[in-house]
Amino acid sequence: MKNRIALLLAALWWGSLTTIGFLVVPMLFARLGNPAVAGNFAGQLFAAQTWVALGCGLVLLVHFRAQGGDRVEGPARTAIFLIITALLLALLQQYAVSPRILARENLRLWHSLGSAMYLGQWVCAGVLLWRMGRRQA
Repeated sequence: MKNRIALLLAALWWGSLTTIGFLVVPMLFARLGNPAVAGNFAGQLFAAQTWVALGCGLVLLVHFRAQGGDRVEGPARTAIFLIITALLLALLQQYAVSPRILARENLRLWHSLGSAMYLGQWVCAGVLLWRMGRRQA
């Protein structure tokens, strides 16, 4: 049962990253017409996504740490690495990159870096989900 809940959390994390980053935000920019307004909404969605990542990631960390016992090895160790990497990317994007984008400070650089961090988080969450799904089968 615990493994299935963890799998659902990993799916929620990856699915929300996918939906917001690759569907909703591009639609905002395409439909709203005003990049400043779309950017403001996108920033709020990405902030909410960070909280989803933190919630899912922390519960998954507890799950894999509990599975590993005294010494975390093998698949649990890889999962913990992926989760921590994704969480660090989410936090850095939210608290280091996003304020610079909002301040319109060297926008091209910070937007590119933020996009790369989001993609990195998406890849980490996707690999985690893939590995967890493979174990469930």
